[in-house]
Amino acid sequence: MALSPELAAWRKAERARLIAARMALSVHARTGYAAAIDGFLRRGFPLLARASIGLCWPFQGEYDARPVAAEFRVLGARLALPSVVAKATPLEFLEWWPGVAMRAGVYDIPVPAGTERVVPQVLLIPVVGVGAQGDRLGYGGGFYDRTLAAIAPRPICIAIAHEVSRVSTTYPQDHDILMDFVVTETGIEAAVAGGLERVDESAAARRAEALWAARYGAPVR
Repeated sequence: MALSPELAAWRKAERARLIAARMALSVHARTGYAAAIDGFLRRGFPLLARASIGLCWPFQGEYDARPVAAEFRVLGARLALPSVVAKATPLEFLEWWPGVAMRAGVYDIPVPAGTERVVPQVLLIPVVGVGAQGDRLGYGGGFYDRTLAAIAPRPICIAIAHEVSRVSTTYPQDHDILMDFVVTETGIEAAVAGGLERVDESAAARRAEALWAARYGAPVR
């Protein structure tokens, strides 16, 4: 998974720029964006209420998926947060619910303490940057690409971004796995041949169910 020195340098600089842009958003803007994203997830992905969901503890101005995920949990979802096991290895997902005991993980990001491992069926992935093909720029550790390569069937991947996170491309490599959907404060996009396509909530729901059927071969539990 080694990158050329030129691409590695570009991604490092772009990562810093995009994180700074996200952090510069006002609290008011982030709150409004989060409410909009929550709504798109509720209306566009009803299958989340019946799936095992991997989400992230918010970091450096990321969207906070915990409130809407907790709503899905009440409806039957099982939630999990990622834990770094070791460098250059897939992530481990540990069951999470509001109020569960937590411990400090890598970068002091909280992870559940002693809960069961969960294999996510859907991943809500906060991205640093998102390209026009559904390619993503993360924090540079390669953890999500390794994780997605290790899970079969591959989870439905929903990238969560802000519009300030847009780039024309992240120059995806062979090991980079494209997202199935991108959700921002302005709406939902689905990955199609050649790029991303804006879809309404009902179309997103149908596409998500079709992806589930193709990967899991059975209705959502």
